[in-house]
Amino acid sequence: MIKATHRLTVAIIGRPNVGKSTLFNRLVGKKIALVDDQPGVTRDWRAADGRVGGLEFTVVDTAGLEDVFDDSLEARMRRQTERAVERADVALFLIDARAGVTAMDKHFASWLRKAGKPTILIANKCEGAASRPGLIEAFELGLGEPVPLSAEHGEGMADLVTALEPFMPKDEPEEEEAFDAEAAEASIRDGEQADEDEPKALQLAIVGRPNVGKSTLLNALVQEERVLTGPEAGMTRDAIAVEWEWKGRPIRLVDTAGLRKRARVEEKLEKMANQDTLRVIRMAHVVVLLLDADGILDKQDLTIARLVIEEGRALVIALNKWDAVQDKNAALRRMSDRLQTSLPQVKGIPTVTISALKGQKLTDLLDAVVTTYGVWNRRIPTSQLNRWLADMTDSHPPPLVDGRRLKIRYMTQVKSRPPTFALFVSKPVDLPDHYSRYLVNGMREHLELPGVPIRLLLRKGSTNPFD
Repeated sequence: MIKATHRLTVAIIGRPNVGKSTLFNRLVGKKIALVDDQPGVTRDWRAADGRVGGLEFTVVDTAGLEDVFDDSLEARMRRQTERAVERADVALFLIDARAGVTAMDKHFASWLRKAGKPTILIANKCEGAASRPGLIEAFELGLGEPVPLSAEHGEGMADLVTALEPFMPKDEPEEEEAFDAEAAEASIRDGEQADEDEPKALQLAIVGRPNVGKSTLLNALVQEERVLTGPEAGMTRDAIAVEWEWKGRPIRLVDTAGLRKRARVEEKLEKMANQDTLRVIRMAHVVVLLLDADGILDKQDLTIARLVIEEGRALVIALNKWDAVQDKNAALRRMSDRLQTSLPQVKGIPTVTISALKGQKLTDLLDAVVTTYGVWNRRIPTSQLNRWLADMTDSHPPPLVDGRRLKIRYMTQVKSRPPTFALFVSKPVDLPDHYSRYLVNGMREHLELPGVPIRLLLRKGSTNPFD
C-alpha cells in the first residue's frame, strides 16, 4: 500500500505584470485571480489546489515584487510575497520574455539565489518570435535553463511538468497489517459514521464598505498578518480565502473587496473586484457584514445586507471600532431602529460589537456565527410543523376569497440552508402577502428560526399525502 507524503507548495513570483495571476488561473483550472493589463492588480498572496500533467500541488499567487523597503503599499506587498516564498517548497520565477530581462528581474534573481530557495525560471509570453531574444537573455539570471511557456495560451505546460517533477514528494510504502475480517467490518461501520459526523468547513465571508476593517478582522482572527492592511481605501481586490480552525471546527475565512455604491464604480478593475465579492457571497454559508460604528447601516450597508438575504445566506452584523464610540447606548438604539424599519423581513439578525484592531469580543462574534449557522441548517419535523400550523390557523384563520375561506392543507420543509418550506393551499395565488408574513414571523418565534432568511413556497394541493 502507498501512503502520500507532504504536498508540494509552489509560489509564483516576479515583478508586476509578467503574468503571474494568468499562470495561477491556468494551473488551478479556474479564473480565480483577477487579471488585467494594469500592473499591480494582485496585492495579497492566495493559495489554491493546482494540477497539471497529472501532478497535484498547492499553487500560490503573489503580488508583483517591487524594490521598495519603506512603509509604502508596495513595500508591504513585497513583505507579503516574501512570507509566501518562505512557506513554499519551490518558487516559479516569471519574467516577460517579450520585454526581456530587466534590472528588477536581475535584482530579484540575485535575492532568490541568496535565499537558497529551489527555483524554476519561467520565461512567460513565449507565444511568438518576438520572445526569443528575451528567452536567450534569461540565461544571464543564473537560475538554470528557462522554461518557455505562454500562460495565456497554455503553451509549454509539458515543459513545466518536466521541471516540476523532480521536486514532487515521493510516495512512501505503508506497512500492511494482517487482515482481520471483524475489524475491517467495524472499521467500515465507523468510517460511515465518521463521514456523517465529520464537520465540513464553515464558509465564512467578511463583507462591507471599503475601509471598515475587513482585512484587519481577518488578521485578528487568524492571529497573523495574512492580508494587507493600511489606511488606503480599497486595499483588498481579490477575495482571499484562509483555511482556519476555531474550537475544533474547520472554517474557511474569506476577505473580500469593499463594496461601494454601483454608481460610483467606474474602473474596470473595481467592477471585477465587486463581481468577485458577489461570487463569494453566493458561495458562503455565513456572511459577516462589518460596519463602522460611526456610520451604522447607511444606505450602502443596507444594500449589502439585502443582497446577502436575497441570496439566502445567514447574516451576522459586526459593529467595528466599538472602542471609539462615545455614546454606546444611543448607537445600539440607532442600530436596532434601522434593523426594524429597513430589514423587517429578517427579524433577529445577531449584532455583535467588536474592535478588530484591538481584538476585542472576537469570541462573541464567532459564537454568533456558529449559532446562526446552526439555525440556517435547522430542519423541522413535518409532524411538528403541522401541529404548529394548526395552532396558527386556529388563532388567525386564512382570509375569505369570493365568500369561501382559503384552506391551508399542510406544510413540509423541502430544504435547509436557508430553511425552505412548502405550504399547500387550496388557492395559492389568492393567499395574501400579509398572511404569509404572519406564518413566517410565527416560525421565527415558535420554531426557533431567528435571524435567517425563510423561504415559503406556495403549492396547490387537494389532499394531504401524510394522512
